[in-house]
Amino acid sequence: MTSTDPPRTIFITGGSSGIGAQLVKDSARAGYDVGFTYFRETEQAERLVAEARALAPGARIEAWHLDVRSSAEVEAVVDAALDALDDISVVVCNAGITRTGLVFSMSDEEWRDVIDTNLTGAFHVCRQFLAHFLGNRHGRFIHISSIAMYGMAGQAGYCASKAGLWALSNALAREYGPKGITSNTLALGLIDAGLTASDASTRTIDFWKEHCPAGRLGDISEISGAVLFLASPAASFINGDVIHLAGGMNRTP
Repeated sequence: MTSTDPPRTIFITGGSSGIGAQLVKDSARAGYDVGFTYFRETEQAERLVAEARALAPGARIEAWHLDVRSSAEVEAVVDAALDALDDISVVVCNAGITRTGLVFSMSDEEWRDVIDTNLTGAFHVCRQFLAHFLGNRHGRFIHISSIAMYGMAGQAGYCASKAGLWALSNALAREYGPKGITSNTLALGLIDAGLTASDASTRTIDFWKEHCPAGRLGDISEISGAVLFLASPAASFINGDVIHLAGGMNRTP
């Protein structure tokens, strides 16, 4: 690494389980210092810190409790992360929830929970890191979205939040690309981990395997590979884009 290279430090929201936990471990293996957040799983987060430190002795691995819906909490945690890790060059907005139900029966609370966590939470995090990225004239935002952004039955709030995340990412790219900041989106298909597979019915999984050109669910490590590519110098000319990790089941407009 030369003196002009950006720091290899990554910050991941929703990092204690599923996709986020895999990102923490794979980022540590790849030589990054890692900060991640969790919402409820304190013991799980503590175990992950220990596991990641064992995978990458000498790496700085830190975790913070965070409710991304609260802009005050986001401000405090980002400040703490920058103090603990000195510098952060990559931010992965991964925190997300889903509430299943048809629009007719969806409550205001269910709608708000999903939008506030998946979309407003990402806005809070990105806004808080912008001053730091602008000061460095470098930074990478990577947003974990879903092919649900194109719409699907029973997930109106989730679909809206994931489509909004894509639009937020594009706005960041247009506003701050001239300042050395990139913002890109990963649109996931059915992945064998986290919300996407654990909440899917056997019927859905069987349908996916039958009709997906790849003939399988995505592997969680494939998400890490895409994230680490977007974090690398090789992706410096990719900005405001969406990359589908869906095995060919891309539900484009």
